[in-house]
Amino acid sequence: MRRASWRGALVLAALVSTAALAYVMPSWSILRRMVNARDELSLGSLRVEGSASFYGSGAKDAAAALGLPADRTEVQVDASVMLRAPGRCRFELNPIEGSRAASVSSGERTRREGRELAILDVALQRTCAVLATRSDREGDAREVVQTYLKDHRVDLNTTSLSRQSGQVTFVIGNPDETKPQFWAYKDSFMPARALFPEGGTLYDVRFLDYGSPATGEAFPRMVEVWRGGELVMRFTALKSDAKAALGEKLF
Repeated sequence: MRRASWRGALVLAALVSTAALAYVMPSWSILRRMVNARDELSLGSLRVEGSASFYGSGAKDAAAALGLPADRTEVQVDASVMLRAPGRCRFELNPIEGSRAASVSSGERTRREGRELAILDVALQRTCAVLATRSDREGDAREVVQTYLKDHRVDLNTTSLSRQSGQVTFVIGNPDETKPQFWAYKDSFMPARALFPEGGTLYDVRFLDYGSPATGEAFPRMVEVWRGGELVMRFTALKSDAKAALGEKLF
């Protein structure tokens, strides 16, 4: 009888443990914690300096936009990201030779400086939507992010778990990676990945390595853009300034 009771207790414990592991919080809770984590940083403005590297078909696109030789298989230029919360962002490329290019977002308005570069536009839009958030008296940042995900057809009723760079992540959306998804790191609730189509093409933007000496928790050390399963752009942060004076003309 004692042995049977002991076995029953083990089975019950296993079932409880499995149920606990299987539980994944709903999307609204994940987004709430993500927004709270960003709000706690108290970021008004942020300037991140680094480099942008373009690969494969992305190198050809970048060369055409920046006026560089078309035969390059890789293009690397100085780059900077400027965020002014809420919702004002600038992603700028500054090649030593060739022409500058920038994508700029201010609220619902977007514009370009220089020639069109779709990869840069996507990097800006995804970065701005989840990293330039701030809750204030005029609105809840969670609702802004949630609306953005809805507009990109992310299924907010479905959540699961996955991994990125060895870290456990929450996944909002259909678990099929050909479908729109948004990921957040489970431990920090920082944005991890935004995967959905733009103009009929599946773009996958990944936010990697928070907490580096270059950027702290304010910004990932790397932002990668994948297009159709191909890595086409990587921004690598080298230094950041959370007290940068970012004038209105930049946005």
